[in-house]
Amino acid sequence: MTGNTDVVVIGGGYAGVMAANRLTQRDDVSVTLINPRPSFVERIRLHQLVGGSDDAVVDYRDVLADGVRLMVDSVTSIDAAGRHVALAARGAVGYDYLIYAVGSGGADPRVPGAAEFAYPIATLEAAERLRATVEATPLSAAVTVVGAGPTGIETAAELAEAGRAVTLVCGEVLGPYLHRRGRRSVAKRLAALGVTVLEGSDAKVTAVTRDAVRLGDGRELPSQVTVWTAGFAVPDLAVRSGLSTDAQGRLLTDETLTSVDDDHIVAAGDAAAPSDLPLRMSCQAAMPLGARAADTVLSRIAGERPSPLNQVFAGQCISLGRRAGIFQFAHRYDVAVGFHIDGRPGARLKEFVCTGIVKHLAGEARKPGSYNLHRVSGGPKRRQLLEGKRGETPAIAERAA
Repeated sequence: MTGNTDVVVIGGGYAGVMAANRLTQRDDVSVTLINPRPSFVERIRLHQLVGGSDDAVVDYRDVLADGVRLMVDSVTSIDAAGRHVALAARGAVGYDYLIYAVGSGGADPRVPGAAEFAYPIATLEAAERLRATVEATPLSAAVTVVGAGPTGIETAAELAEAGRAVTLVCGEVLGPYLHRRGRRSVAKRLAALGVTVLEGSDAKVTAVTRDAVRLGDGRELPSQVTVWTAGFAVPDLAVRSGLSTDAQGRLLTDETLTSVDDDHIVAAGDAAAPSDLPLRMSCQAAMPLGARAADTVLSRIAGERPSPLNQVFAGQCISLGRRAGIFQFAHRYDVAVGFHIDGRPGARLKEFVCTGIVKHLAGEARKPGSYNLHRVSGGPKRRQLLEGKRGETPAIAERAA
């Protein structure tokens, strides 16, 4: 391709910012980042926003390269044939390449009363509403947190450390990703904070009212504030735009993160489903995916063959209030092992990771192309999964190969 190339990045989260910064390596590439908010949201700190220890936002000037044009707007549709996106407030923007990095949010709760009476926490605006509600509620009021993943655990711990009476309803098991040793450590810390943890098949919420939560075994828990952290969902932009997606609405791509429909559309982050084998929704996956997506676009501009996905995981880190945490180590293919670091060292490691993520983004803004974690080998596991899937989805698997 000759002349200037216009690349539009939809979504200014971990994946989108990484991709946009990396694209500025070339002077002949114009990068536009479209995001509905004027500030970068540290989603992994939203539980701290609720607890009052952090505002969970960073100025884009601190993490975004000077060469990236930021448009504060929402994309309403993608016209792949015409290569432009329609905006809610500013008409349309054309592109030569599009990076789809719209991220994820909270899943629509199907439990009766949950949408009306429970508070989600997956977005900045939702977390701010929850914080205002918590601050206006007496300290003695019963709080129920629904969901046993990292967000639920972190929110329960944050509120309990502030003196709240918190019940954590797991649905099944506490911290399903964790190794049993890590799970015991988390349970011990929550108990020390006074959190009541409800696990097992009966510990599933069947209804939410204004002041109570009903469980599968018929129990009714008083709950003046109910926090809903169970499940994630992606925006339906790709579906509404007629692009191929998986059952959850993530954009289907090959292993270079290129859309199965259009070589000029590349996906990254939570809303990408490479080879219909999406990675765990996390910033740990989002930033390497953002870097890989940018590299795919740059390779296509240069007339080179893009490299395939090569993702590695280190584990999962969870804060347990401000004075404790856990880093659960894992195999590089994202299965937990028996080793973890907890207590105060775990808290320090968690904070190191959180601050390090922003530093990675800022570093890529200052020196595009310097980020290299997406090139660390994830081992043969993904290739084995692809081989097993080849018979099921030949069109995707053949492109992935």
